[in-house]
Amino acid sequence: MTGSAVALTGALRAALREELDSARALRRRLHAHPRVSGDEADTTDLVVDALGAGPGLPAAETGRVVLLGGGRAAEGCIALRAELDALPVTEATGVAWAATGGAMHACGHDVHLAATVAACRAIDRVGAPLPVAALLQPREETAPSGAREIVASGLLDAIGARAVVGAHVQPHIDARRIAVTPGLVNASVDEFEITVHGGGGHAGYPHTVRDPVVALASIVLNLQQIPARRIDPVHGAVCLVGGLSAGTAPNVVPSSARAIGSLRLMRAEDRQQAARELVEIVEASAAAYGCRADVRLVDGEPALRNDPTLAHRAAAALHAEGYDVVTDFRSFGADDFAHYSERLPALMMFVGVDGGAGLHDPRFLPPDDAVDTVAEVLLAGYVAALAG
Repeated sequence: MTGSAVALTGALRAALREELDSARALRRRLHAHPRVSGDEADTTDLVVDALGAGPGLPAAETGRVVLLGGGRAAEGCIALRAELDALPVTEATGVAWAATGGAMHACGHDVHLAATVAACRAIDRVGAPLPVAALLQPREETAPSGAREIVASGLLDAIGARAVVGAHVQPHIDARRIAVTPGLVNASVDEFEITVHGGGGHAGYPHTVRDPVVALASIVLNLQQIPARRIDPVHGAVCLVGGLSAGTAPNVVPSSARAIGSLRLMRAEDRQQAARELVEIVEASAAAYGCRADVRLVDGEPALRNDPTLAHRAAAALHAEGYDVVTDFRSFGADDFAHYSERLPALMMFVGVDGGAGLHDPRFLPPDDAVDTVAEVLLAGYVAALAG
C-alpha cells in the first residue's frame, strides 16, 4: 500500500470505531425483524434511517442506493453491496432477540447490512477521496434477482459506480480468517424442472402401464453422470435434485412424476454444456422406460469472478492489519453479486465466523463482533477500489 492509502486506512478505522456500538445494536434490530425477498421495504427504511444521508434512489423496487461522503463526486463512487432479504426459516437460536413469525436472517444479511452502515458512515466522517454508495439490494435469495435488475436498470451507470465491493460471513472459514480470492470464487447456478409423462394404472397390472416413477428414479441417478463423467473434474460441477413428487395412492401408478433441482458450474462453457447434457440424459432415460419427459431450465446466476487487482490490493491491506488472509477459498455456493462482477470490477470477500451452524440453518448466529470484522473488510475493499 502507498503511504496515502495507509494513512487513509488508519483514519477510516479510527472513524469506524465510533460507529461500531450503534452498528451492533442495529444488527440486533434487523435480526429481530427480518423480511423475506420482495417484502424488504421495512428493512430498507430502517437501514436508510441509520445511514442518515437522506432517502437515496430506489433500486429494484424495495431496495435503495444512498450516496455518502464528499469527495470528487464527478469522478464516480465506490459501491458497497448489502443484501436486504431474510429466509423463510423458523429461527432456533434461543437468543432474546431471535426472530419470530417464520422468517430469519439465516445467511448473515443482518450482519452485512449493519457493517455496511458502519463502513459508509466512517467514510462519510473522514471525507474520503470518492463518495461511497450503500447499495441496499433486495432479493438476493430468490428470483427474480435484485442484482440482475439493478444492473439492467442502468442504476450503476447513473451513480457513476467504478467498482462494487461486498463481504459475506462464512462459517466454513475459521473465525478471524478472511478469504480474498482473485478470479472465480462462486459457481453459477441454474434451476431445472423435469416432468416425466407415462401411462398410469393399477399397481397390480404393471405390464399395462408405463411407470413415470421408475423412469424418474433412473433419471435422478443418471444425472450424476454430469459431474462424474461429462464435466472436467478440474473445474467441477454439482447436479442436485432437491425435490421429487408423484402419485397420491400406494396402489395407483401415476401418469406423471416431477423433479426439481439445480446445476452449478464454475465455467461459462461448462454451464452451457451441462444444460445440453441434462436434457439429453433426461429424454433418453425416460424413453428407455417407455415414457417421455419435458425439461424446463431457469436461467439463474452467473459464476462470480473477483477482479484480480482489487483482490490483491485488499488482501495485502488486510494482511497488513493483522488478519490471516487466504487467497484460494472457492465454493459452489452462488450469489447474485456475480451480476455486478460481469458489469464492473467487483470484489466479494468472505469473513470467517463461528456461527454455531452452517448458512441457512435455523441455528446460525454469528457473534456481534462479526459486524466489526465485516465493516473493516468492506473498508479495505473500498480503499483497494480507490486506486483505480
